[in-house]
Amino acid sequence: MNELGGYDVEDLRPGMQATYSKTITEADIVLFAGVSGDSNAVHTNEEFAQTTPFRGRIAHGFLTASVISAAVANRLPGPGTVYLGQQLKFRAPVRPGDTVHATVSVVSIDEARARAVLATTCRVGDTVVIDGEASVMTTSRTRRPAPRAACELASSP
Repeated sequence: MNELGGYDVEDLRPGMQATYSKTITEADIVLFAGVSGDSNAVHTNEEFAQTTPFRGRIAHGFLTASVISAAVANRLPGPGTVYLGQQLKFRAPVRPGDTVHATVSVVSIDEARARAVLATTCRVGDTVVIDGEASVMTTSRTRRPAPRAACELASSP
């Protein structure tokens, strides 16, 4: 593991998995609309959203997908991981008040390049709402610079 508690590429094995959960709140939807600029009425206007096939407001797809990012950043591989790509399929809507469970699973590892491919799935209850695959760059203990020796630090200007 790295100094922040994230998995180095050398620690990863296919099949490893972790889950991060978040309840999507009214505030999350309003704040995401503001931050992203996506103020689509299906997310922000209940009266309009009642006229859609969803019969009510739904959370932004990318707000829901951001729970995957939290799973990658906080659980597996964890702190120090950088996203390289994400493929997503939106399967079902998420509504205000739903709890999203994002699970990431290691599919493959490229130790020489400090890369991993992760299967990504979001569920609300038993319903898959998003699935896909992420490519990430991880930390590597063999690539990490050696710590500076105490005597070297003392003589630094």
